[in-house]
Amino acid sequence: MAGMEQDHSYHYAVMARAIALIDAAEAPLSLDVLAAAMDMSPAHFQRIFTRWVGVSPKRYQQYLTLDHARGLLRDRHSMLDAAEAAGLSGGGRLHDLFLRWEAMTPGTFARAGEGVVIRHGTCETPFGPAVAMATDRGLCGLGFAAETGEAATHADLAARWPAATYVADAAAVAPLVAAAFGGGGETRLHLIGAPFQIKVWEALLAIPSGHVTTYSDIAGAIGHPRAVRAVGTAVGRNPISWLIPCHRALRKSGGLGGYHWGLPVKRAMLAWEGARADAVAAP
Repeated sequence: MAGMEQDHSYHYAVMARAIALIDAAEAPLSLDVLAAAMDMSPAHFQRIFTRWVGVSPKRYQQYLTLDHARGLLRDRHSMLDAAEAAGLSGGGRLHDLFLRWEAMTPGTFARAGEGVVIRHGTCETPFGPAVAMATDRGLCGLGFAAETGEAATHADLAARWPAATYVADAAAVAPLVAAAFGGGGETRLHLIGAPFQIKVWEALLAIPSGHVTTYSDIAGAIGHPRAVRAVGTAVGRNPISWLIPCHRALRKSGGLGGYHWGLPVKRAMLAWEGARADAVAAP
């Protein structure tokens, strides 16, 4: 497990550097140029990328371009409808993961988590370090720290339940995070949010991996077609990133919109999912 976590951290660090390099370039970069910029041999660079995402670095560059989001909207746009968004209450099998969720009671929400014990720790993921938090009923927080830093990510998540009791316990949250990234088993989520926010998060759960939707589609699916700005705010307040896939929400124009944990993380997630989906679909 430790070796796998080190690989995750290493691969994402390389990816973040590659994104910056690709963005600064005026034309696609060759494997030799990218590898040299990463201080690696071309063979090693190709090997770690192919292991991480399932396609070559040359192919992966196409998923990291700024136009990739527009291509997703053209080719893999999930048109949500009210029945789809409302049919997930209580959880069940959602796409490639087993997820079950429940909302904290209105009383607990009003008391800002008072009486709730939240265990927390930092775990490595394919997108760098993540701060994870869990109650005895499931994962209640997952935030990525590659761009914001671990302390700021922890403070951000903890501020959502300021009256809760926090206990450092990485061993308790590590299996939940492992399951979240394909480690097997069922993942339980314990959400705290206003009813409108939870409706938005439930709609996000209907978007398959490798696909995207728009903020306006989400607004329509939850019965508030004019509340696009409020939907965007609720998406940004999603406490459980990746599993509640707010990274799959884009602007209608094809722009990325925002991402609470940094746009490089969002771009890496969309590229990773798109590349894996294409690799699986290839004959």
